[in-house]
Formats: sequence, C-alpha cells, structure tokens
Amino acid sequence: MSGGPVTAMVEAFGAIDPELNPHAGAATAHLDRWVAERGLIGRTEARERFDRAAFGWFAAVTYPTAGERDLGLVADWFAWLFLLDDQLDDGLLGRDPERTYELLGALFDVLDGKGADPAGPSIATSLADLWERTTETASAAWRRRFVEHVVAGGLAAGWESANRVSGTIPGEAEYVEKRRHTGAIYVCFDLIEIAGHLDVPAAVYDSEPFAEAVRAACDVVGWTNDLYSLDKETALGEYHNLVTVVQHARGISQTDAIGVVAGLITRRLNEYLAAEPMLRERYGESGIEPYLAGLRSWMRGNLDWSASTRRYREAAQDTPDPARYLESALIDRSAA
Repeated sequence: MSGGPVTAMVEAFGAIDPELNPHAGAATAHLDRWVAERGLIGRTEARERFDRAAFGWFAAVTYPTAGERDLGLVADWFAWLFLLDDQLDDGLLGRDPERTYELLGALFDVLDGKGADPAGPSIATSLADLWERTTETASAAWRRRFVEHVVAGGLAAGWESANRVSGTIPGEAEYVEKRRHTGAIYVCFDLIEIAGHLDVPAAVYDSEPFAEAVRAACDVVGWTNDLYSLDKETALGEYHNLVTVVQHARGISQTDAIGVVAGLITRRLNEYLAAEPMLRERYGESGIEPYLAGLRSWMRGNLDWSASTRRYREAAQDTPDPARYLESALIDRSAA
C-alpha cells in the first residue's frame, strides 16, 4: 500500500515516537500459557495463525510503560478480543444475529457479576478470569464505564451481523460512529488506566473536549486498522471497512478510497495532537498526562503492528479459509 496520501499519513505518525515495553518477551510467554490453559486455542493451524499475529508484541508497543504483570493482563485481553472478533467477522456467528446476541448476553452476564457456566464456551469462562484479574484495583466508576463500552461494542456487533444478513452497506457517518465500538477501541483505551494504575475523573472523562480527543484517537486507530486489514476483509467479502464504505458511498475506485481514508486518518491524528495542549491546560491538575501518553502510544503502536503483523499481510497472498483457523469450541463447548 503506497501513494501520496498514505505516505503523508505515515509521515504524520512521525510526530509520535515509537516505544517498546521491556517486558514484551515475558508478555508473549505469559499469553502462550494463558490461551492454552483457558482452552482458547487448540488446533495446530489456529495456534500457528495466532502466534503469527504477535499479540504480545502488540501489547508491548501500545502499553510501553506497563509493568510485567499488567502487560500480561493486557496481552490476554488482546487475544480474547481478537479471537472473539474473528468469530464475529469471519465465521458464521457474525451472520446469525440471534446467535450473536445470545453469546453476547452470556458475556454481559459475566461482567454483571453472574459468573460463567464452567461447562460453557471458553470465550465466556476465560472472560470470567480476565474480569476478576482486571477489577482487583479498579474503581466502581471505571467498572461501570468499561461495561458500558463492552455493551456498546456488543450492540455494534449485532448491527454488523444484521447488515450482513440484509446485504446492507452502511453510510459513512453511521459507520464512523459504530466503528469506535466494533473494534473495542474504547475498551482498549479503558485498559490504559488499569495498566497505568490511573483513574481519570468522571468529570474530566465526560467533558466534551476530552471526549472529542478520545473520539479522534478512536478514529485514528479504527481507520488505520481498516486500511491495513482491507485485503483480508475484501477476500472474505466483508464490507464493514471504511475504505469499502467510502468507495460505495462516493462511487469511487478502491484506490481513490484508500487515499481518502489515509487523508482522514492524517486529519484526525493532527486534530488529536492539536487538542493535547488545551487538555493539559484545562485538566492538567487531574493527572491526565499518563492517559494522553497512553493514547499516543496506542495510535503509534497500532500503526506499527498493523503494518507488520502477518495477520493481515498473509491475506494479500492467499484467500483465508476461516474453517481452518476458527475454533468452534471457543463459542460452543459441545463442539470440542
């Protein structure tokens, strides 16, 4: 992927220095053990594909200052989120709204304190473990906000599923709003506070200047992912991608749509960076600087990982076959 707008986009990210957590190797080793213990990965091909995605390294470039234990927790969340995302985007689950909402309901029950059925699917039992470890030191306000973001992500996943059934390609504005949730980007940003032992005051987090900066960072992350995952999603017939949405809405070529999206990413990145000084001036006494640093690390780390991970690059060479890498037992224990 090259060209003027894309080159300009990559250059714009140069305003944020790349960082790597020194515990990257430990996080990868921890993640390998955790997915095996929790029954998330079983078959050889699924394991090989999972390893090539380098989720431990992804966590290390997006949370560069986290301690070893916290980075391991974040890496586990990444694995869980991406494995669920594969089921929703690539498999039959994401084309069955009723079944999608049924599974999401079981996951919401875990976050609501009802626990998971030990005999239930591993995506639910592993979430129970994640939630227990994540909330050890989390405030009640953080837990409420996190659950709200997870629920919003679930509703957005159901929206995507209904679109696939009806063959509906969403409009640009609707897609942009939903994309902040379908990629669990707010959820990942919430983990900045857990990994950094922070607590952004609700009055700050809910204020419009701060919320708009977070939205801008969400857009940068989600649209960058769309740009680099385009080949994989096109091969699977998936059209919930900003490039495809723009191409359809504006009646332009895919090449031109890529240029448009790259330009939009550059604009949103610059808007975020321009907002930071004002946020520091207005909310500096609230201790928001580590959170802002976390957003910067997320945007830059996501670019570096998206551009290098074999999760997306392999799709450009071969049409992926979801049946080879999706674990049925992940969402249906009876399939094990």
